[in-house]
Parts: sequence; structure tokens; C-alpha cells
Amino acid sequence: MIAIRDHQPSRQDPDRAVEHTHVPVQLERRDALGAQHIDRVRQAEGVGAFHQLAHGGRLGGGCDAVHGVAWDGPKGSAATMDSSDRMLSPMDRLSAILSDDMARVNTAIRTRMASRHAPRIPEVTAHLVEAGGKRLRPMLTLAAARALGYDGDDHVRLAATVEFIHTATLLHDDVVDESSQRRGRPTANLLWDNKSSVLVGDYLFARSFQLMTETGNLRVLDILADASATIAEGEVLQLTAAQDLKTDEAIYLQVVRGKTAALFAAAAEVGGIIAGGTEAEVRGLRDYGDAVGIAFQIADDLLDYGGTAAAIGKNTGDDFRERKVTLPVIKAVAAADAEGRAFWSRVIEAGEQRDGDLDEAMRRLDATGAMAAARNDALGWAARARGALAPLPYGKIKSTLQDLSDFVVQRIA
Repeated sequence: MIAIRDHQPSRQDPDRAVEHTHVPVQLERRDALGAQHIDRVRQAEGVGAFHQLAHGGRLGGGCDAVHGVAWDGPKGSAATMDSSDRMLSPMDRLSAILSDDMARVNTAIRTRMASRHAPRIPEVTAHLVEAGGKRLRPMLTLAAARALGYDGDDHVRLAATVEFIHTATLLHDDVVDESSQRRGRPTANLLWDNKSSVLVGDYLFARSFQLMTETGNLRVLDILADASATIAEGEVLQLTAAQDLKTDEAIYLQVVRGKTAALFAAAAEVGGIIAGGTEAEVRGLRDYGDAVGIAFQIADDLLDYGGTAAAIGKNTGDDFRERKVTLPVIKAVAAADAEGRAFWSRVIEAGEQRDGDLDEAMRRLDATGAMAAARNDALGWAARARGALAPLPYGKIKSTLQDLSDFVVQRIA
């Protein structure tokens, strides 16, 4: 049972809902807060920081500088780094580089999540966006555009679009999965109801399409509309594949692209397009987002059978208890003997789980080499992501994105 105390959802004013929330790396001043900032980064790296980054988070204000970073590029581009900056994780370096742009994205989100006639919309939306993390998907859009020298405004609209699509999918997912917690907080469907979650998600989808059309770029509209369809298709596919031991690695990748990688890829691709990148650059950005998303999801699936709740944002063994056929299970079933297949059929397909079955599942995953093989796949996708950025011009954003691809799998390396 989850005890919900002192829940006071924000009412009509979306600014009030998020006025005290901040991206941890973004400092409000240039003074002695630098030491505190470094401490917070170190703590985040130890408690699943990338999981927070990939699964949404708070609205935060911008900053002019981060302790130890000098700025001289357009709208928050970092020009030089000293040794204290190199202590930051790649995701925090990226957040620092893009802090001014992210402040503008947050303003757009505040404005567009408001509703004159339905106060529940900003209430539900604010509850989710306050939950923590640093918004990787919109940052990919901003980073892609800035890496190619873009200095306009449309990348901000597109980044807000991407975040609205992501937030809408989270609201819908929690209803479909009958979830009661997300990142340690009660879900919107628990605090309000399923109808509110679904309808607010629909509203955010509509807002996202309003934003993307304001760029006047039909190619961008096509990419983001296609990503939205892929996300929905992936969720439906997962309904049929999740507890079916006939699910193979090809189907698994289709599901992962729908759950995670499709929006990562589209977020990076539209940033390149709006910046006027070459076809090679745009393709590289899309391939980067796709590979990072897949690497992250495989790492997440591995940690379900050996990570900590803090590192993965959920309880160890949740996928097993929910009878999900993830990549480690697919590989274990493929390598299993008759006794092993009977075990997986009982606990996954039939759902007859007993005390000690999770430990037995973990033993079988190790014995068949499934964990090691899945880990190698994740590392391979991370390496593919790094290589995909080869067409981009050299610069701080490119090198940070390359480091980020390695950071995705740091939890399992």
C-alpha cells in the first residue's frame, strides 16, 4: 500500500507548479555554490543518474555558468573546460552546455501545459514533470542543433515538442501497466484516476503537434509523427510479446525501438534537420539516438536481475514478477535445455511463480551465459552510437555526446 500524504496538486498556475524545481547541474549563481554542485553530481552518478536523465524530470531554470566552465559560444555554448569540469559526468556536462536553451524550453513547457478551461491538465502534468531527472530527449534536440551551429529558435519549440510526447507516453504507460509508482512517487493515475491520465496525455500529444507545426518544416513534422506512431505500435506489440517465450531478439528490438529508441532517434534527427545539416550528419544523429536508446534499454533490462532500486528506478526483479520477456530471458530460453525451458514456461508464460524463483531465474541467466551476452550487446550498441557521430564537426557537444554513449552502459560495465 502506498500512503499519500499532503498531496496538494498545483492548480491553474503552471509556473507555481514548477517554480522551485531545478535541474541539479544548473546553478543560479556563479559564487561558492560550485563545490556543492560537484558533490551533487558525484551523488547522482552513484544512484542511477542516467535513469533519471532518460525518463524525464524537473523543470529548471538556466544558469550563466557552471563552476569551472568558461562560456563564449552562442546562448550557452561552452568554449573551455578546466579540470573541475572534467569531473562532471557527460550528462551533467551536456546539461551545463545547454542550460540557457533548456531554460527557454522550460518556459515553453510552462506556457503550453496551461489550460484556461481544465485546471486538472496543469495539475497532472506538473506532478509528472516535477518527478526528477534532466530531460535527455529534449537535450538531444538542442545538442544536435547547436553542434551544427544553429542559432535560431525552432530547436526550442522542437525540444518542448519532444518532451510533451514523452510525458504523454508516460501518462498512458502508467495506465496500461497499472503502475502505482514512477521514480518513487505515486503515479498520476493513482493520485487522480485513469481517465485523467489518458485525457491529459491526449492533450499533451495535441500540444506537441501544435508546437512542431510552428516550425513550418514538413520533414520535421513527418519524423515526429512517425515516431509517435512507432511508440504506440511498440506498446501494442509489447502487449502480445511480453509473456510469450516465442518472442525473439528481432521482436524485442522492435519493442525497444517503440518504448525508448524511436523518440531518442527522432529527437536528435529533428535537431539536425532544423540546423540545416547534411544528409550524412542528420543520418548520423538519428543513428546515434537509436543506438543510445537501445543500449540504455538493454542495460535497464540487465539491471532488473542484479541492480539496485536506486540505480534502476524500480525494484529489482520487477520485470520477472511482471513476466516480461526481456533480452536476458530471450537469450536464456534460446540456450536452455528441456528442464530450463519448462522453468521459464512456468514462471513467465503460466505465471506460476513461487518463493525462490527469482533467485533461480538469476542463476539460470548466469549459467547459460545470457547475462554476459546481453551485456555485450549493450556495449556494442553504445559503441555504435559513438561511431554514428563521425560525420559531425568536432566540438565540445560532439565529444560530450560520444562520452554519453559510454555513460549509458557504465552501470553494467
